[in-house]
Amino acid sequence: MAQAPRNASVPAAAPPNPPARGERSPGVKLVIAVLIAVALMVPLLMVYGLLWDRQQQAETAQASIGQGWGGQQTIAGPVIVIPYRATETQTVTENGRDVTRSVNMIRNLYLSPQSNKAEVTIKPEKRKKAIYETVVYESQIAGSAEFVLPADIARYGVTREALMLDRAEVRLGVSDARGLVDGNSLSVDGTPLALQPGKGLLSTGNSGTFAFVDWSAAAPMKVDYRIGVRGLGDFKLIPRGVDTRWTVKSSWPNPSFGGDFLPAKRNVTGSGFTATYAIPNLALGQAQVLTGDLSPPVTTSYGGRGYAESVPVEVAAAADGVSEASGGTAKAVAISLIEPVDLYSQVDRSIKYGFLFIGFTFVAFLMFDIIAGARVAAAEYLLTGVALVLFFVLLLAFAEVIGFTPAYLLASAAIIGLLAAYSAAVLKSWKRARFLAAMLIGLYALLYVLLNLEAYSLLIGSVLMFFALAGVMYMTRNIDWGGLGKKEEPVAA
Repeated sequence: MAQAPRNASVPAAAPPNPPARGERSPGVKLVIAVLIAVALMVPLLMVYGLLWDRQQQAETAQASIGQGWGGQQTIAGPVIVIPYRATETQTVTENGRDVTRSVNMIRNLYLSPQSNKAEVTIKPEKRKKAIYETVVYESQIAGSAEFVLPADIARYGVTREALMLDRAEVRLGVSDARGLVDGNSLSVDGTPLALQPGKGLLSTGNSGTFAFVDWSAAAPMKVDYRIGVRGLGDFKLIPRGVDTRWTVKSSWPNPSFGGDFLPAKRNVTGSGFTATYAIPNLALGQAQVLTGDLSPPVTTSYGGRGYAESVPVEVAAAADGVSEASGGTAKAVAISLIEPVDLYSQVDRSIKYGFLFIGFTFVAFLMFDIIAGARVAAAEYLLTGVALVLFFVLLLAFAEVIGFTPAYLLASAAIIGLLAAYSAAVLKSWKRARFLAAMLIGLYALLYVLLNLEAYSLLIGSVLMFFALAGVMYMTRNIDWGGLGKKEEPVAA
C-alpha cells in the first residue's frame, strides 16, 4: 500500500468572506446617528419659537378680554387726604444776585386709618376668545375703617392750624377704574357721601374714587365702604393703617398667594379658599401720617427675584395745583387665580425632554443595526427623528383646543402608531417594531410622570439616563467600533 509523501502540505484554510460592498463600521454608524440627532435640535428650537408665538397670541387675547372687563387690580385705602398750608423758602437768581423768598404752598397730608377691617369676596369666571381661555373675576370689598387725628400732629412738621380740615377727602385707590361696577358706596359716621371719579392714590397710579368730607370737628371718624371691581390676573391689596385685617373668600380652588405678606391663616379646598390677613403697622414700616403718598408697590420675593428698597421720590404736581411727593413705596399682598395646569408651561417643559426621545429611539435603531444586522439608513434615522419632533407640535396644537392631558394621549398615540408601522418596515420585523413601540410607550408615560413631579424630575431623569447608558455599554461591550462587527474571541491555547 502506497503511503502519502511526508512533505505533502495540508490545504490552507479559505480566507474569510470579504465584507459586503458599502458596509460601514459600527463607529461610522454611531457618528451618523449622532450627527442626525444634533441636526434635529434645529427643528426642536423652531418648535420653541412656535410655542413662544402661540403664548404671545394667548396673552394678546387675554389683554383684549381685559380691555372690556378690567385688567390687574390693585386696591388701596381708604386714606384721608387733608390739604395744609406750608411755607417754602426758595432761592432764585435775579440780576446776578441770589434772592431768597418765601412761597406759600398747599400740600397734602395723608392719614391712614387706626384700624381697617374688610371682607373680600372674589367671584371667578372663565372667558374665551377664539380658542384661548382666561380666568376673570369680580370682587366685592365691604369694609370699615376708623380714623383719629393724632394729637401730636406737630411732630410730622405740620401744625394743627395749617390743616384745612373742611376740604378733607376720603380716597380709595383702584388701579383700573374701568373695572368698577354699580353699587359702590361710602359713608362717614353713617352719613352716605357721593363718590367722585378720579383722585385715587399714588400707589394705584392716582386712579380710583374719592368723596369730600368736612372734618372741621376733628372727632374720631368711622368710614364704611363697599367697592365692587372686575379684573383679570392678579388681585392686590395695599395695607394702610395701624392695624389691617382682611378676610378673602373665593370659590376658586387653585389660588396663589404672593406679594409682601402671606395669609396668617388659609384654608384651600376643592370648593374654594379662605385667607385671613393680619398686618400691623410695625410690619409695614410706615408712619400713620405722611406728608407724601406711597408710590406703587414693587413685587418682592426672597431667593431669586429682586427686592426694591423704599426710596422717597418726587413726582409731578397734582392736577389741582397741590404739590405732591412720594412718601416711599407701598407694600401689597397678591392673590392670583391660577389655572391648575398651564398648558404652555407644560409643553415648554416637555420640549426640554425632546432630546431624550430622539436619543433613546436612535440608540434602539443603532442596536438593531449593529447587533441584529438590520441595516438602518441615514434617511430612516432622519424621518424617525422628524416624527419625534412632530409630537411636540401636535401636543401644542391639540392642547390649545382640548386641554393638555387629552392632547398628550392623542399626540403620543399617533406618533407611537406611526413609528411602530414605519420601524416594522425598516427593521424587517414586527417583533422589533413592537419592542420599539413598547419603549416609546414607556418613555411617554415617564415624561408625563416627570411633568407632574416637578420637584423630582431631575432625580428621576438622571437615574434613568444612568441605567440606559449602563445597558447600552453592556450590549456593546463586544462591538469592534473600528471594524465591521463583533470582536474576535481569543483562541484558547
